[in-house]
Amino acid sequence: MDILIVDDSLVFRHAIAAALNRDPTVRVVGSVRNGRKALEFLQQRHVDLVTLDMEMPEMDGLATLAEIQKLNAGKPRSERIGVVVVSTHTHAGAAMTLRALEAGAFDFVAKPAGVSEEDGVDLLHQALAPRVLSFASARARAGLASPAAPVGASSRLPSGFFASGTADDVDVICIGVSTGGPRALAEMLPALCKVTNLPIFLVQHMPEGFTASLAESLSRTCQAHVREAVDGESVQLATVYVAPGGRHLLIGRGADGLVVRIADTPPENRCRPSVDVLFRSAASVCQGRVIAIVMTGMGNDGEKSLRMLRREGARIIAQDEATSVVWGMPGSAVATGCVDKVAALMDIPSVVGRMLGRG
Repeated sequence: MDILIVDDSLVFRHAIAAALNRDPTVRVVGSVRNGRKALEFLQQRHVDLVTLDMEMPEMDGLATLAEIQKLNAGKPRSERIGVVVVSTHTHAGAAMTLRALEAGAFDFVAKPAGVSEEDGVDLLHQALAPRVLSFASARARAGLASPAAPVGASSRLPSGFFASGTADDVDVICIGVSTGGPRALAEMLPALCKVTNLPIFLVQHMPEGFTASLAESLSRTCQAHVREAVDGESVQLATVYVAPGGRHLLIGRGADGLVVRIADTPPENRCRPSVDVLFRSAASVCQGRVIAIVMTGMGNDGEKSLRMLRREGARIIAQDEATSVVWGMPGSAVATGCVDKVAALMDIPSVVGRMLGRG
């Protein structure tokens, strides 16, 4: 796999190259300091994947991504240039990263801070290697499969769906998502919030410093309140609780009903927040009064807890392969045999509606 590195910092260009070069299947074919240089390079040389800094002079990461997407226009999914954002933890960096993910970047990694050069290369390798592998696998599968429906494809909601929609036998909706999640959520969640005002618990794999921007972005398009979850707060209708980056999100029960719990227990499936942690708490506290949704993402986070949810009588939905950026998490969920419905991204709200007795 041929990779181009785009970053205005020579130090980070060297560190990213050192991290990538540990993989014998990867070739770093170029290293440039800004988006304008990157586009000049791409006019001359084919690459499979670009690592892209966000904050650069002359042409920043968002503008560069927009131009790469123009180059990708009309190409089959298996031939498009992928983009992995390499971003800072600053508020501005996080906001730009989220916009890049919503615009079609494959995934992102956070730049290491406050560590030695050697440790920084190690951390970059640990973060980049699985994403490069996942991108290569997704592209290979796309080359074998029928063309995917665009992520932004919409579907009509059946008549009879109302924003006040709840169900007597469902307390909460729980969503687990990873790679491809911000863009998929930007499309699907506003429609889901029109179907029901049940509280929604959301685990999106992200490190500390990025989920606040995710919540802010989603809150602008959803009629429900979307915010980072706070430990101990009472669970309210028409609210989406986003797991804080780097911390687990759980459902608890207090004297007056359901409450939000935040935990710093060890990662599960190399993830914190972990979908399994959320789903397990939902099964324990809400028993079967749950609709669980597993969406696009690499790995198998959420798989282990599905049998527990199934035993309690929960209803389980998995996003289909055609509309998933990576079918790792939903594919693993389907393989358990516990999934009630496999649905295209924009069909998920109508499936939830039918489960709530509205279809």
